[in-house]
Amino acid sequence: MRLYVLALNPTDSVTEGFLPAAARLGLGVTVLTDQPEAHRRRYPDIEILECDVRDFRAVITRMSTHHEPDAVFTNSDHLQTQAALAADYFGLPGKTWQSALRAKDKAHMRRHLAATGADAVWSTELRAGHDPAVLSGLDVPYPCVVKPSEGVASEDVVSADGPEDLVLRCKEIQARRPGAALVVEEYLAGELCTLETLGDGRVRHVLGGFRTEVSPPPYFIEECLTFVPAHPEPVIAQVLAQLDALGVGFGACHTEFVVHQGRARIIEVNYRAIGDQCDLLLAQLLDIPLFEHILRTHLGEPLPADLGARTDGAARIAYPCAKSAGTLTAAPTAADLLVDGVTLTYRPLREPGERHELYRTNRDYLGVLRAIGTDQETVDRVVADFLGGQRWEITP
Repeated sequence: MRLYVLALNPTDSVTEGFLPAAARLGLGVTVLTDQPEAHRRRYPDIEILECDVRDFRAVITRMSTHHEPDAVFTNSDHLQTQAALAADYFGLPGKTWQSALRAKDKAHMRRHLAATGADAVWSTELRAGHDPAVLSGLDVPYPCVVKPSEGVASEDVVSADGPEDLVLRCKEIQARRPGAALVVEEYLAGELCTLETLGDGRVRHVLGGFRTEVSPPPYFIEECLTFVPAHPEPVIAQVLAQLDALGVGFGACHTEFVVHQGRARIIEVNYRAIGDQCDLLLAQLLDIPLFEHILRTHLGEPLPADLGARTDGAARIAYPCAKSAGTLTAAPTAADLLVDGVTLTYRPLREPGERHELYRTNRDYLGVLRAIGTDQETVDRVVADFLGGQRWEITP
């Protein structure tokens, strides 16, 4: 059977998760990408074809003139709609393109949630090329948040305290992204959490979630996530109802939301598996073939009624971040340790000698530390001790 994977940048999820899972399932894999050389260096034994994967017509044509697909899959935020359209064209299982678009485009998401009565958040859209000064005439609730309508990874997501600050923030983002539409919306107070789900269109499993710690305002860089086996049932019910309103329920989904006084409100929906190695942590923590389950849904196979997930685990994932621009001159190497019953996995994300600007997104991550045990206090202590004993130096 032939699995097509749509991809932009090579990722750990594909390298360590989905490609090994596809091999275990006996699938032939073809990767379609607009960066073929980068993928060939990382996946030398996988068939790589160059394709303008952001254009669903190019994707369909490339498949039609190559091997007939048995499944179409992507774990990229940017390519969910294209993959959904290609799967539908070939009559294959997949997400609906409408739900994929609603999840990707935050303006569509807000409009749809409000129209269906699922949730109403004050928001407005600043179209590409429009002068942010027009926002001064609106009754914007402050503080507010401005972000690209189709952005990811907290990139160019920033809070604004007043009209002048909002106009300035919008102009800064427009200078970096001249073709991007922006969404301005009310700031949603509360504890930031995630819900991880997996469905086949018939059955939907809740895999748990995370509590997320972010950088101080005005930015929203995710610095640490702590696993939550089960959020309160009323909270889960509210989030699932909003996902149902969006039509989201097939394959993996990573939903970010806040809880304030018992009310759950969605921040954004990433209609794919959680990234930044949290998916690798989940598979290990729950002790289930997570990536195989995700691929099987795209092959049209039903999920089991019970995934048999382990329920006694505790976990934390932390991201040491660069605090300034410059060259990384000292940093720890990769490590796999067992400390007080806690399995630690540290992987560097930058090599010494690399120079980077300060992005104020997850591109500032210097490394990622995954920790899994059975007692949360012990896990937290071991993580703090490990990070406290390491040294990252950046020279301007």
